[in-house]
Amino acid sequence: MNIPLRQVASVSGMMLFALLANATYIEVFRSPSLGTDVRNQRTMIAKFNTSRGDLLLRDGTVLATSREVRGRYRYQRVYPQGPMYAPVTGFISLYRDTGVEQAEDPALSGADPRVKVRTLLKDTSRGASVTLTIDPRAQRAAYEGLRDTGKRGAVVALDPATGAILALVSFPTYDPNDFATFDPVRLAHVDKELQADPSRPLLNRATSQNYPPGSAFKVVTAAAALDAGKYAPGTAITAPPRLRLPGSSVLLRNARDEDCGGGTPTLATAFQLSCNTAFATLGLSLGQDALRRQAAAFGFGDDGLTVPLAVAASRYPDGMDRAQTAMSAIGQFDDRATPLGIALLSAAVANGGMLMRPYLVDEIRLTDGTMVSLTNPEEYRETMPISVAEQLTEMMVGVTRPGGTGTAAAIPGIDVAAKTGTAENDGPDHAVFTAFAPAARPRVAVGVLVEHGGFGGEVAAPIAKAVIEALL
Repeated sequence: MNIPLRQVASVSGMMLFALLANATYIEVFRSPSLGTDVRNQRTMIAKFNTSRGDLLLRDGTVLATSREVRGRYRYQRVYPQGPMYAPVTGFISLYRDTGVEQAEDPALSGADPRVKVRTLLKDTSRGASVTLTIDPRAQRAAYEGLRDTGKRGAVVALDPATGAILALVSFPTYDPNDFATFDPVRLAHVDKELQADPSRPLLNRATSQNYPPGSAFKVVTAAAALDAGKYAPGTAITAPPRLRLPGSSVLLRNARDEDCGGGTPTLATAFQLSCNTAFATLGLSLGQDALRRQAAAFGFGDDGLTVPLAVAASRYPDGMDRAQTAMSAIGQFDDRATPLGIALLSAAVANGGMLMRPYLVDEIRLTDGTMVSLTNPEEYRETMPISVAEQLTEMMVGVTRPGGTGTAAAIPGIDVAAKTGTAENDGPDHAVFTAFAPAARPRVAVGVLVEHGGFGGEVAAPIAKAVIEALL
């Protein structure tokens, strides 16, 4: 009798051990993956069973809020401002989240420990509200200016003294309300349609797309030259009408095949006229290592930058020959920068050489106004000595004065410091522009890129001007 009982007890013990082991495995190791599995209805129900915090602007404008609905899911997300702010807000849907909705989900959902503790004490389950740094005037000016070109592109504006992002636009865009539906068939249709769109409206070009910066990169080359101590704004530079690139038969020309300052312009004149041959010669003199160090000082190569949206790293190439080095000095070859990176070129000069870390989130608060966190401006990169920044500022102001390539961004009574760019690529050139104003007491720095827009001084400059005027 004891033998069968012992056998049953042993089998029962092993079964109990296996049950406990499996439960432990699922709870400890499988729980994260099961929780994020799109087939897990409990997770989705919980996701929309609590009211998320609002996404707001400083003036109280609501970019995203939750409304109570009937059905399986209790709260649905609503985006009152729609497409204009979609690259910033992103969306939250049944299956995936993007933009600030994703980056600040712990605070918005209430899962952040800082939020959870405070909400428990105040007997509420709603997530915290997130206030962004975007200025509605700048955002509208950037959006409408880019939209009116009828072309793809992006615009970013910042406060150079703090790093606060005042405008972030990517075009074409989409309506995030389309992703807020609880109808899985409709959601699948919307997603498939937008994913297949050749204009890629879901791509945030402002932070996630790299482009050749073109002559806007001459800000970097000029900074390296001035910092080297061998050049000053009045130093004469060799600028032949055509420059044969070392070790090749390729002839480099200036825009529209124009002459440049009689062949020996000063550095300031070459910058004002955006002379390719002058800056290619300058790049050969400085060498790729000096250019790479200066580019890194502006943030090129930083793979970890978030605002809190993830930012694609701007790139300056390695291992070039002399011909490639000459082309890199004018923002061609394999130079790449995001529109945010293009705005940071001006922001660094505007702030006396100290580049501030860019950010989108101003503060996080509970619904009763209790502060959870406040963003403090933070230094990001020391790009150049203040003396170099002052010299470069004067050179950039010359770009928007009569005779410069950026007169379309000139504003009566305000000194606008700028650099135009026309970036060669597959197909028509991209129009690029970077600027800040007022030059003496900067309040805004702007980066504009219009895909296949042509000359930066003609297409991108007016957009930058509109954004600056909206803020000043």
